[in-house]
Amino acid sequence: MKPARIIVLVIAVVAAGLAVYLASGSEPPPAAPEPVAQLETVDVLVASGDIEIGQAVSGNDLRWATWPAASAGASLIRRTSRPDAIDQLAGSISRAAFSPGEPIREAKLIRANGSGYMAAILGKGMRAVSIEINAETGAGGFVMPNDRVDVLLSRRDKEAEKATGVETVVSEIILSNIRVLAIDQTVDDKDKTRIGKTATLELTPRQAETLALARQRGVVALALRSLLDANSEQPAEADDASSRRRGIDVVRFGIKTTR
Repeated sequence: MKPARIIVLVIAVVAAGLAVYLASGSEPPPAAPEPVAQLETVDVLVASGDIEIGQAVSGNDLRWATWPAASAGASLIRRTSRPDAIDQLAGSISRAAFSPGEPIREAKLIRANGSGYMAAILGKGMRAVSIEINAETGAGGFVMPNDRVDVLLSRRDKEAEKATGVETVVSEIILSNIRVLAIDQTVDDKDKTRIGKTATLELTPRQAETLALARQRGVVALALRSLLDANSEQPAEADDASSRRRGIDVVRFGIKTTR
């Protein structure tokens, strides 16, 4: 090869290398990948399937599920603090319905210790008392479990009839702000309306006596209370005579009779 060609080839190689060097030096170095934030999680106890109100919960109804730690409030049951929670809660009765995957809150479960659901959900010192109802005396079927009602008594006032000769009917509220535990055998409020034959009420012993007496004296009906004032007054604990002393209105109307 001629010396001139060798010199040209060497110059070309050097130029190419210099171009590559200059090009690589002009580009910034690749940025290091940003670290990916790790989401902190915990295992919480959830329902493995549907759990209905009044259902006895078994171990198969519960399971552990991964949950964001930031969303796991104090009411949730964590595996780190209660690893034996499934065994501990097995046999409890559900006081509320759970959907699959819904976190279990112990406040919605109660240990029945062999008793039924109704005895388990009653407050201390309270009694469950049932009365017969129909569409007219049960607010047209709109009274549902966990609603609050007033109990009304309609009866004939024989003393007023003797004095006036007019058939007189008295209507009065004998119990106020009473919790409905069940309609017939239903203890949940999934239905919009339910025309039942029996309503079970949560009463104190004194209220139970008042209701038993009222059933012998006339017709007992339920008046549904609004959710807005369901907690506006305490349940009455007096009979109908003392109810008048408490200022409860007594409504009377008379029908002229032929003697």
